[in-house]
Amino acid sequence: MAGLDAIIAHTQRMRALREERVSLDELKRACESVPDPVRRPDEYLRSDGATSVIAEIKRASPWGVYSDIGDPTPLAQAFELGGAAMLSVVTESSLFNGSYEDLSRVRAATELPLVCKDIILSAYQLFEARRAGADAVLLIAQFLTQPALEGLLERAQSMGMSVVVETHSRLDALRALEAGAVMIGVNARSLSTGIVDRHVIDEVIDVIPTNVLAIAESGVRGPRDVFEYARAGADAVLVGESLMRSEQPAELVAEMVSAGHHPSLLADRRMRVRAAHKRADGSWNDTRRE
Repeated sequence: MAGLDAIIAHTQRMRALREERVSLDELKRACESVPDPVRRPDEYLRSDGATSVIAEIKRASPWGVYSDIGDPTPLAQAFELGGAAMLSVVTESSLFNGSYEDLSRVRAATELPLVCKDIILSAYQLFEARRAGADAVLLIAQFLTQPALEGLLERAQSMGMSVVVETHSRLDALRALEAGAVMIGVNARSLSTGIVDRHVIDEVIDVIPTNVLAIAESGVRGPRDVFEYARAGADAVLVGESLMRSEQPAELVAEMVSAGHHPSLLADRRMRVRAAHKRADGSWNDTRRE
């Protein structure tokens, strides 16, 4: 991925161009006719002893092209048929080939909670997401100062939307908690290098209290990975690339949902984590890195 400063500068330029065409006041008025967002979408993701699946529509990323689909509606319906508890729609256009039109089309095709996944840096983008029908938005902690993170989270909540704060370190997770996040995504992929390190999930989920929803992101190729992330303490798993590449997305979602509901998964997150790290003799084996 391009450097952090370059991404922020580009995102701000694109937002400024859109605002020249449609003012913030116009956006706010347009949002008045949009149905209210789903309240507490995190409740859709909570189930005793289970890890839910968030299926993501994402055509591409800086690390590859996954699909050349036009209308995302059939894919969204396949994800819902497979049992996804929530849908994520990537709307960033330059790096991910997404759009707010994608979000609007998916909104018209499903009643599942929708999260708008973008590089959100301003209130203007929150209103863009709301106008397109988002119930929740993603805020990337790494891209925001603490005051900006807190301000955008508070603004989104005042609009009735929920917020997932994406993190890649224990420090960012603590920042998210300080800001008041009730859903924290833990991305195993470094935004700087693109490398997936699954140890990140173990390390970061450990500092997320059980009353805050922990979402594991990246590195999910199949049901086994969902199960392993569930054992690591994830309340939900976000899956994009493998579903976008699949020729049978509904069936693959269903298999992942089944893995997340495996009867061996304990209801208590802390107990699941301890069970995952227990040695054969019953002693505790902490495999997380210092």
